[in-house]
This record gives sequence, C-alpha cells and structure tokens, in this order.
Amino acid sequence: MKYRVTCLTPTLVGDGQKLSPIDYMVWKDQVNVLDQRRIFKLLAKGPRLDSYLSQLKKSERLDFASWGGFAQNFAGRRIPFEHASSSAYWQKAYTENLFIPTFASGVHGPYLPASAIKGVLRTAALFKRWSKETMEEAARRAEGERSLRRVTNGAENALLGASGADRMKFLGLADSGSIANGAFKVYLLRASTMTAKGADRFELGWKQAPRGTAIRPEDSTPLFAEMAVPGTEFSGEWQESEFLKRPEVTRALHWKQPDRANVFAAANDYAEAQLKMHADYATRLGLPDVAASIQALEARLGELRTAGDGCLMSIGYGGGFLSKAPYLETTDASYRKILGALPFFSRAIQSGLPFPKTRRIVFLNNRPGTLAGWVQLRVE
Repeated sequence: MKYRVTCLTPTLVGDGQKLSPIDYMVWKDQVNVLDQRRIFKLLAKGPRLDSYLSQLKKSERLDFASWGGFAQNFAGRRIPFEHASSSAYWQKAYTENLFIPTFASGVHGPYLPASAIKGVLRTAALFKRWSKETMEEAARRAEGERSLRRVTNGAENALLGASGADRMKFLGLADSGSIANGAFKVYLLRASTMTAKGADRFELGWKQAPRGTAIRPEDSTPLFAEMAVPGTEFSGEWQESEFLKRPEVTRALHWKQPDRANVFAAANDYAEAQLKMHADYATRLGLPDVAASIQALEARLGELRTAGDGCLMSIGYGGGFLSKAPYLETTDASYRKILGALPFFSRAIQSGLPFPKTRRIVFLNNRPGTLAGWVQLRVE
C-alpha cells in the first residue's frame, strides 16, 4: 500500500539544517543558495579570496555590492519568496533572524520523513486514550520534575504499552520518495501573542525578539522558512503487520485488534480539537484570514471523515504546543500545575491567559494568512 500526504497549508518538516546568512544572497525576490565550491574554485585563481573569507568569518549577510555577481551566476538553488515584500523585511532584519530552516533533503532531493507522520499518529492515539484521571496521576508524579517528557513517559506506557508491546508497532511507514526543488518557497512567519485588555477581553500583539510586543506586525521579528507550497504531494510505502494483527498475538499483548480506521479516527479527533482551539484564538484576536483558513481545514476534515480513508494532521515546523501535546484541556487545573512548574511554560501559565497564548502565523500576500503544517494523509 501507499500513503499520500498532500500539503493544505505551507509545510516544513526539517532535518535540523538551516541556511546561514553566508550561504545565500537575496536577489530578485529570491533566496539564491550559493554554490560555495564553485565560488572557491573561482576565487582561488585571483586576489579576492582573502576578502571573501574575511566576509564569511563575520557570519553576516554578504555585501551585495561586492559579491552580488555570485547570486546571479553561482546559485545552486533559487528559492522564491512567497511575496515580494519579504525582501524588504529580510533587508531590515537582524542577522540572527536570517537563518532559514530548510526542508528535509537527501541525496536525491527533498523528502518527507516517515517519523513526522508516525509521530502525529502516535500522539493522536495518546490523545484518544488520555483522560482527566490520567492527567491527575501525571500531576502527582510531576512534583519536582523539570521535564515534561519524563512526566508523560509513564502515562504513555500505560496507555499504548511499553516499548516491546507498543500498540503503534503494527504500522510501518517508509520515508517518502524525493520531489522536485520547485515545490518550495521561502515564507514569512511572525509570532502572534495574546495580551489582556480587561475582563475576558484580549488584544492581538506580535512578538519581538528577545522580548517585547509590537502592535503592528511589521514591527515584530520576522521569521523565514523554506516550506512546501499548498498542493505539494509526498508518497511512500505504508505497511501493516499481519503478524501483529493475529488474534493470539493481540491477546498476548493485551491489545484490541489493530485497525487503520481507528488510527485515522483518532487522528481526526485530535485535529478537530486543535482546530477548535485555533479557531477560537483567531476569532478572539481578529485574524479573519487565518479564521477563514481554519474553516477550510475543518471542511476538509469533514470530507475525510465521510470518505473514511484518511485523516487531517498538523506536522513539522510552526505547529506549536497543540500539535505535540496528547492532552489539550489546558484549563484543567492539574495540567496547568504541571505546565506552570516547567521553566519554558511558567510565564505563560502565570499570566492567567488562555494557553497557549502564541501562534506562529504564516503571512500570505503580506497579511496574516494561515497556520503552518496542515496536511491530509490518505492510504491507497
């Protein structure tokens, strides 16, 4: 069998690699990734090598007046910005904000790692089984812990089985095949945040690094990322272990019969819960284009439920807390107690605002447009 993943919003599943400001130059509203090997080969023949090396050591963007010819003639890849306005924001940004995370790529080109899909399906399975009682027990174990991972490990083993009897082992997915480089653009993202404006009233702000909030999005810190454009498709092998489906095996492992339909149903329930929280956030803070995008995703979710052959999921970069957490009742007192004890979340919890109070918003046509990383998965 084959799976097919279709990007519904701009999507980035990375492999930890980033383009540094000395790896590329911006020219003609494109990120021109330099072929440094060819450049060094050229400069080795003349007197400019030391000057170029000096510029590289600064780890700042390359001076276009001096080296602009490289962007024109020595680019290994040219990745267009989603919108021409991104070039101006890039020019004004601080160097530390010019590192561009890139899509996972291998010898044959960009591909979708199977781990991104399996991770979401596993979290969705946990979401389906996680209860208020599970969270209360986790809260009791969390006393003095500083790692959410350690807090939830015991609960995961109880719900899905320890490593040797993990219920998700019946699924085997391979990395997707490679796709063309032309399926990508560099998108502008900004982090929105919620601030209080009286009793149960909230105001939209945009985060500035390292701290601070701007009212206008153009005054906030820009983020740039290489993302697959909506409509991009990835496909790979989907396997289900017939051995682990045998009744005698499932009885020995204390499993219910593994079933793809149940896996998809759990994933769709998880997606529905996330979208409901995102929709409330977008409506409260006055993000109409984002709200419309979420409505379109909810409509697609309905279609997938009716067809019964796939699911909706949030994968990769920009999904935030809601795309990684197996429990989304963030008003739950036990949950907030755990989160409040963790350094990364403590300030947000102490604010008393709905959690999470931030989102990474993908800008489209220089406007807050959509959420990152929403895809549909179908098995054929």
